[in-house]
Parts: sequence; C-alpha cells; structure tokens
Amino acid sequence: MPAGAVGLKEIERIFEVLERLGISREAVVIPLEPEHPGRIRTLPNGKVEIVVESEGPLDDWLPVLEGLLRREIGLED
Repeated sequence: MPAGAVGLKEIERIFEVLERLGISREAVVIPLEPEHPGRIRTLPNGKVEIVVESEGPLDDWLPVLEGLLRREIGLED
C-alpha cells in the first residue's frame, strides 16, 4: 500500500470483500488514513471500522481482512 490516504481504488477492493460476505457498505466505516497494523473493530454505533494496513500490498492484506471480518460477524472460514 503506498504511503498516504486510502483512495477510491482501495475502497472499491474492500467493497468486493464486503459483497462476497454479504456485508452492506453502509455497515462499515473506512478511515482514509492507513495504519500498521491494519485492523477492524465494532464501533459503539454497531458499524465495523476497517483500518487499512499501511505496510505491504493491499492484495496481500485483503485475505487477512476477509478472515477478520468473518470472525467479527461470526462466519466460519
């Protein structure tokens, strides 16, 4: 992931993961500042915050994100 803000291209790739899992785009918040380590958490309002990994390619992190989301929403891998 290049340094800087999370752009539309990265957000669209994350939306592909959400769609595959049946998660609404409206159910997540994606801050525009990537961090290390990338992570997810459920916010008090019930939405899932997805903080994009700042180190390494997005393609390498997306399977990790999918696993994190599956565990967060109670789906088995």
